[in-house]
Amino acid sequence: MLKNTLKVIVSRVKIVEGGPMVTDSVQKDISPQNHRPVTAVCDFHRMSEGSVFYQSGNTRVLCTASIDNQVPDWMRGKGSGWLTAEYQMHPRSNPKKRERRDGRGRAIGGRSQEIQRLIGRSLRAAVDLKMLGEKTITIDCDVLEADGGTRTASITGGYIALCLALHRLRQTGAILSPVLVDVVTAISVGEVDDQLVLDLCYEEDSRANVDLNLVATENGAIVEVQGTAEGRAIPRERLDALIDLGLEGTNSLAFNLRQILNEKGISLDSLLVRKKKP
Repeated sequence: MLKNTLKVIVSRVKIVEGGPMVTDSVQKDISPQNHRPVTAVCDFHRMSEGSVFYQSGNTRVLCTASIDNQVPDWMRGKGSGWLTAEYQMHPRSNPKKRERRDGRGRAIGGRSQEIQRLIGRSLRAAVDLKMLGEKTITIDCDVLEADGGTRTASITGGYIALCLALHRLRQTGAILSPVLVDVVTAISVGEVDDQLVLDLCYEEDSRANVDLNLVATENGAIVEVQGTAEGRAIPRERLDALIDLGLEGTNSLAFNLRQILNEKGISLDSLLVRKKKP
């Protein structure tokens, strides 16, 4: 099934130069076991070291990676870098009504805090912070439109922005060696009407008996799993099937991600630390 998924994804990814692509409601055009079409606009933001406008179906996220040549006080003098993340929903990312933005007249909500910590944890798993040196990378994710999977889209989009930023640092000589240790992507998976569904949109998510977010490496190692059953418990073998489907999805997204960077003339392998053979 994995090979079929990869073939499908080649025709579904779109790399757009010059501006975001706006489409009508996006439906899974093949089966519930495939993820939604992916669109990426790289380097849309002139100020940040790396940026991407990332679209998965009708979920659209602006992701930037910014580099600061210092680390938080508690890390100074340790010779290691840091990666952190911030996550915000645009006030009109909800299709039904405008909502007040976190941090403007109200404290950052618990949901936003939890998601930005997830993004930070996930992307730190991709970086050798010692090799980075005393620098801080901040990944900012701003959700413009939410149609399910905003946190997983932020992680995958954030990884692309991270790669673009590290490529720029290599070009300028700010870092001399690769610092990425893995390819990390994320996707949602669930059980809807007793059927396994990959990359849930909002309508599917609202009906799901099981909703699970999976962060994993290109080789299938799991970084984090977040999930819950709604209403009734599920058997262990059903959970395993959900994770297996999710891993096919993250592997396919990693394939897409490589293609997106290739279109920018960037070989992802050039940014990855070469692993020593056992």
